[in-house]
Parts: sequence; structure tokens; C-alpha cells
Amino acid sequence: MEKLMIKNLFDLDKTIAKDLFEGAVYPWEVLPKIKEFIVKLGNTLDPEIYEKRGEDIWVAKSAKVAPSAYLGGPLIICENAEIRHCAFIRGSAIVGAGAVVGNSTELKNAVLFDGVQVPHYNYVGDSILGYKAHTGAGAITSNLKSDKKLVTVMCDGEKVETGVKKFGAMLGDFADIGCNSVLNPGTVVGRGTRVYPLSMVRGYVPEHSIYKNRNEVVIIEDK
Repeated sequence: MEKLMIKNLFDLDKTIAKDLFEGAVYPWEVLPKIKEFIVKLGNTLDPEIYEKRGEDIWVAKSAKVAPSAYLGGPLIICENAEIRHCAFIRGSAIVGAGAVVGNSTELKNAVLFDGVQVPHYNYVGDSILGYKAHTGAGAITSNLKSDKKLVTVMCDGEKVETGVKKFGAMLGDFADIGCNSVLNPGTVVGRGTRVYPLSMVRGYVPEHSIYKNRNEVVIIEDK
């Protein structure tokens, strides 16, 4: 399904993790590779720009990290990123340049492109958030099905097999998720799409649209 392809969701020039996506067609294909990629990339980073903090943790010297934040490796925090009070980064995470990880937000096996904002009480697990994507307060990615089966993505009435058990959400560039929304396993939100607060989202949401509920998705005419 072409709509679900990496090239139609992300500008790979807006992330330090560009090489992670090399050879992949769909974004969920890279989820099992994030941990190893971070260690490999981290060891090549310029020590004039990044400092190493503990095992497999690289933090840009220009980044702001609150003393109360927990940083678990492997982890890369890019230039001018902000990690706020009581953020919990469990590991296998890349926080892009200028990105914000806020109060009580938890990251695990995730790539945040440059300019991403997950600023208030968010859970982002086994997910990829594109350039300047934003999640409102309390929005979470649910990354494991209740029956523990492999995740599929529903797109235009067709089930797309992913082959992975843990899969949160893929948010295209500039996607905006409303407060207290739940993105169920296998959610893919297209570029520039807005999701109403308190939404429960599953499957593919078209790019440049407004998701009001599962039966009402409005295409944005003025993009």
C-alpha cells in the first residue's frame, strides 16, 4: 500500500536517523533495528557537539535536560532538544533536534524526528513521529494488542501484515494528535493530519485530513 510507505510519510532529511530507514519500504520495518542503530550511530557522533553520559547515551551539549529526567540507553538526544521535568526515557530512543519531551512523558523504542513535541503526559512506544509532529496532553500510543498477536494495519479496507508484535503509531510529518487520544496498535496518521481530542484511532488516517471519529474524516481543502 503506497500510502503507508516511508516516502509518503516522512522527510528523511529531518532526522539524524535517516540511514535507519535505508532499504525499508514501510516504517514499522525499522522498529526492531532502532536499538542497534543508536549504538552504531552514537559512536560516530562528534564529541565537540555531543557528550557521552553513561553507557550508550549521547546528549548534545546544546540540549536542555532537567535534572529530574531519567535517561536510559541506548539514547541520542540531538541539538537544542528539551527534556523536561520527570520525563522518562526507557531507552532505544532518538530525540530529534529541537524536539520536546515533556513532564511525565515516557519514550521507549521510538524515533522522534526534528521538531517533534510530546510535551505533557504522553506515552510513545514502538513508534515513529515525523517532522514537527505533535501530541496533545495525555495522548498515548498503545503498542501491544490485547491478544498479543502480530499487528496489522487497516488501509482502505485491506489488512496489511506488519510482522511485528509491538507497534504503536507512525505519525507523518506535521501530524497533530488531540489531547487524551489513544492511538491503537497499527495506527498510521498521514502528513499534516489533525486528530480530534479524545479520539480512539485505529488503522490508516489519510494525509491532510481532520479525524473527528472513525466514521467522519474530513479532507483539508486548504493545505
